[in-house]
Amino acid sequence: MAEAERIIGTPDTPGAAGAGAERSGGRPAAGERSTGSDGSPAADAGEAPASAQAQVPGVVPDVDGGTDTENGTERPRGKRRIAVLFAVAALAYALDLVSKMIVVAKLEHHAPIEIVGEWLRFVAIRNAGAAFGFGEAFTVIFTVIAASVIVVIIRLARKLYSLPWAVALGLLLGGALGNLTDRIFRAPGVFQGAVVDFIAPKGFAVFNLADSAIVCGGVLIVLLSFRGLDPDGTVHKD
Repeated sequence: MAEAERIIGTPDTPGAAGAGAERSGGRPAAGERSTGSDGSPAADAGEAPASAQAQVPGVVPDVDGGTDTENGTERPRGKRRIAVLFAVAALAYALDLVSKMIVVAKLEHHAPIEIVGEWLRFVAIRNAGAAFGFGEAFTVIFTVIAASVIVVIIRLARKLYSLPWAVALGLLLGGALGNLTDRIFRAPGVFQGAVVDFIAPKGFAVFNLADSAIVCGGVLIVLLSFRGLDPDGTVHKD
């Protein structure tokens, strides 16, 4: 009888149950979930903690909780920068508009004002061409181009997540609106109006604040492109 009990085993006895648990290495049976010392569910052996996933090299968390490891790029983060774009554009447009109103009222048909001797003067002129006085015979074409730039910037604003890009596009938008306002409302007619220029450095073309905003925005866009930063916030590391 003793030999039979040794072969068959006695699973109902506490000693046998404890021995079985020792032989199984303390692992739970199928369908059961192990618990920690405080009673909380323990992580499965094949499941990595969330913190470990976030720290895996080459894996970048996404704003929606996803990751992107393709080609060493980072996906957009944060909120859209539409408010920044329009705030910068409004400021650039307002400064340009007010400065032109003052120039027309106080400086037009008057002697130039010397700001830094002969190196920088304020003189009111009417420019039918593009920025810095180029292409005076293509006023209508430049008007259409300015309107197209404005439409493109407004459409691009829907996927704008980069703050530097918002500033750059805001400068472009404000400058384009400033000169477009002159094209529409100033003489000699709609879409043929001459732009008011007044900043006259020595040996350089006369320009206005809208031209300055356009140039600064363009330069900033070139720099951001060289750095690999896209308007949607994506960074190209290669």
